[in-house]
Amino acid sequence: MSADGVSVVPEPAIRTRGLTKRYGGLVAVDHLDLEVRPGEIFGLLGQNGAGKTTTILMLLGLTEPTAGEVRVVGLDPARRPLDVKRRVGFLPDSVGFYGTLSGRQNLRYTARLNGLRRDEAEPRIDEVLALVGLTDRADDRAETYSRGMVQRLGIADALVKRPDVLILDEPTTAIDPLGVVEVLDLLRALAHEHGLAILLSSHLLNQVQSTCDRIGVFAAGRLVGSGTVEELAASFGLPLDDIEVVVGVPAAEAPAVEVAIRTVPGVTDVVAEHGARDDRAWIVRVEAGRDVGTMIRAIVQAVGERPLIRVGRRRVELDAIYRQAFARTDAGRREEVAA
Repeated sequence: MSADGVSVVPEPAIRTRGLTKRYGGLVAVDHLDLEVRPGEIFGLLGQNGAGKTTTILMLLGLTEPTAGEVRVVGLDPARRPLDVKRRVGFLPDSVGFYGTLSGRQNLRYTARLNGLRRDEAEPRIDEVLALVGLTDRADDRAETYSRGMVQRLGIADALVKRPDVLILDEPTTAIDPLGVVEVLDLLRALAHEHGLAILLSSHLLNQVQSTCDRIGVFAAGRLVGSGTVEELAASFGLPLDDIEVVVGVPAAEAPAVEVAIRTVPGVTDVVAEHGARDDRAWIVRVEAGRDVGTMIRAIVQAVGERPLIRVGRRRVELDAIYRQAFARTDAGRREEVAA
């Protein structure tokens, strides 16, 4: 917010326009337009081989684009790769440390590589170790760390130089469920509380949906959709106003409940789903333009005195968006071949 009360949108920490990478006849990345802003987690979602890693290599200045423009913290990675690397923390999909050194010693090595003075590095190392929850194990050898602890040490390693941008390539691969929760919680805190711009590349739908503020769907080198889950659902024609209703009644009463819901003005369809053992669940579809809050209140009234377990807008699942995106991409390819 500026002094005059006008909201100021921060400049993108990552910005690409028409970014393209070809390897001979193979187009690995095809005219990519992408923006990632400070304080947000952007998920780059796609299958292995979709072009995610190639994109990251171009952002880091590790490979040059064939065409297009890329800026990371305002810098061209192809022309100023060292300056970009000083401002960007990177966690690859397979991070390695010197196993016989402690976590703290590994971070000291990284600090020296990045030109940090000893008096500057030591408090910073203490800070990032606390941030990733490794203070108690900081002086243990890295070879004794679990996979989740190694990933957290990798994030600490990327943060030692105080980057403006954090790029992570499949950060939760081969981590146990508890470790995944810890890593994802840490990423949310880094973006939303510390203002980092985070680009997270992954093919794990549930983790991307639960963690990322915005998502880009990558297919065959192309960004086929970008935005929040709701924006993506709308762009691919998926319903946003479906209402989930769960009522605690026996199976014999289910038809009467369904009839009552169907009588609500604006309801176009009622689809039974599997509820819990003693519950009955339905997805209620409503007419376009209807106010969802008003529809929910009307449904509650129609259910009457029956025990209402849950009623609310149905969550849009990213896997449905993903399937729709790839179906549209495949149809587009077929049209290109036919042409």
